[in-house]
Amino acid sequence: MISAIIWAIILLIALLVFIGLYVDKSAEAQKTYREKYKQSLADATEELDTYFSRKIDYDLHYNMVISDLGSARSFVFLIDDYSERQKAINELHYCFVKYPKQMKTRLEAVNQGLKDIVDNLDKGYDEIREVVDSIEKKGE
Repeated sequence: MISAIIWAIILLIALLVFIGLYVDKSAEAQKTYREKYKQSLADATEELDTYFSRKIDYDLHYNMVISDLGSARSFVFLIDDYSERQKAINELHYCFVKYPKQMKTRLEAVNQGLKDIVDNLDKGYDEIREVVDSIEKKGE
């Protein structure tokens, strides 16, 4: 009986240790996903800045922004608490893919919104939503 109690205590301690390790690794993974998400958005702003400074090779930079937003989209799904933010980034990526002619006139607003998001300003998501809402979804 005493050995059963000792084993139960040892197993309980081991369970608590494994739970602690799991929580620690989970938090570390979330931090990594957030960093990669921000880096993908920063890469998109760099592409837009490069296009604005040179005004050449629009298609290349536009496609690179689509790629960076797709990357950010993949990481935002792995972050626990980003439900409304997920929606904003997903819709922005969709607009870039589906409505390139309309997005061409809104690149500066998108760039500012993404920079605000990278700088941890929540108004960036509002700016992105404004751009998405300004798109005529039945148009090109």
